[in-house]
Amino acid sequence: MADNPGARTPRGDDHGSGGADGELRRALAVALVPQLDELTRRVVADIHAHSGTYASGAPVSRDDLWEICRDNLLRALEDFGGLPPSGGDFEYAARETGRRRAEQNVPLDTVLQAYRRGGRVMWQVMAEHLRATRAGGTGGAGRGQDPAGVVAGDRDTELDMAGAVWETIDRYSLVMAESYRLTQLEMQGRQDTRRVALFEALLDGRGDDPAVAAAASAALGVPVHDRYVVVVAAQDPAAPPNPAPVLDDHGIWSFWRPRSGRYAGIVRLAAGESGVLLDLLRHRTGATAGVSPEFDRLAQAGRALRLAEQALRTLPAGSGEAAAFDDRLAEVLLVGRPEIAERIVTTQLGAVLDTAAERDALLSTLRVWLDSGCSAARAAELLYCHRNTVLNRIGRIAELTGRSAESGEARLGWALALRALPLRGADGEPAPTEDHVGQEGAEDLGRARDARHAHLRRCRNALIAPSPSSQLRSSRGDPT
Repeated sequence: MADNPGARTPRGDDHGSGGADGELRRALAVALVPQLDELTRRVVADIHAHSGTYASGAPVSRDDLWEICRDNLLRALEDFGGLPPSGGDFEYAARETGRRRAEQNVPLDTVLQAYRRGGRVMWQVMAEHLRATRAGGTGGAGRGQDPAGVVAGDRDTELDMAGAVWETIDRYSLVMAESYRLTQLEMQGRQDTRRVALFEALLDGRGDDPAVAAAASAALGVPVHDRYVVVVAAQDPAAPPNPAPVLDDHGIWSFWRPRSGRYAGIVRLAAGESGVLLDLLRHRTGATAGVSPEFDRLAQAGRALRLAEQALRTLPAGSGEAAAFDDRLAEVLLVGRPEIAERIVTTQLGAVLDTAAERDALLSTLRVWLDSGCSAARAAELLYCHRNTVLNRIGRIAELTGRSAESGEARLGWALALRALPLRGADGEPAPTEDHVGQEGAEDLGRARDARHAHLRRCRNALIAPSPSSQLRSSRGDPT
């Protein structure tokens, strides 16, 4: 990061090595190269006087600044005067300046200002030399002889030299800035790669190593201890690539990466944001997503990922639903054991499913009745029918299944069967969930949705997870 602007000027044909200007440039360079250390001292002092960043000595030490300024000045003088380079190409110092200062996170504007300060000092020294040559020279009016045997021009020539110096500074500033930005991109790429690797390490369960957890915390920019959840979202064709922009718009931090055909993300929550997160996932992203329980250490992200995946597996493929693991415990158990889920449906509600004419009405009534704390009066209000209609339908279910509506065991069996029903396909096969779709691909997703929709038409109301009974419990205690 050339803090000395004069250090970058690839000598081009427009400078011209011949003629009076070329000779004067060479004479100036030859005269100033032996004074390089004094010139460097003046540039460093001027930069320190005009930049608090450099004056502080951090992150750029005085020795670092001295070294880079000296190298820039030497190459600038050699290029300016058409002298052979002492090592490497003329722009090397400018590129090295840009690279080093970008790695030190010195603002680019601060480095460019240092270039201007260095260029100003360099020109001051050249002007002093020209004036001293004119004052001490002999010959025609206003013109003297340079110690190197070259005529030092009048003020017009002096202005020409000033223009050439600043042209050099501008050109080398561009070289430095380009190197700075390129280094920033390379650093960002390395940081992104490291961030992703540490995020994957957390999800793989390696966060139990304190060093991994601490490194992930630093890379992600979040505390080791806080309130987090892991979200696994299916890559639905109609949904955004990942939910991060939606969450960012609502001030919720998250970090997402594709993983096994889905997007997995860690979300940092403030108090009371769990409900907000579910609402945003459902209504703003359109993604089908499973959400883990909250955890308070990054080291627990691996376990949380497994729970979020299990919650996702309980959701219909492409449904756009979002579910928290704790709200789908029964479904998690059932989807993990499809043969048991199928047996529960068959033994608890098989006879009801066989009654094609009554099935939909009986299933919808049973669900509302269970959700209403088994109160026929409350269920009738929600179903817009008479209480006796509810009682008759529940009685019909009891008759078909051979179980008493008064039995707690029968009610539990019916409730589990209703939860298992969405996991059962239209022909008794396991219904397509996001777990299956992720493996089968986009073409199977369409078939999965068709089968799902056919099943929904037959037992639509059974697909909605029951709300907590405490929210719908009637003040009446009539069980039927």
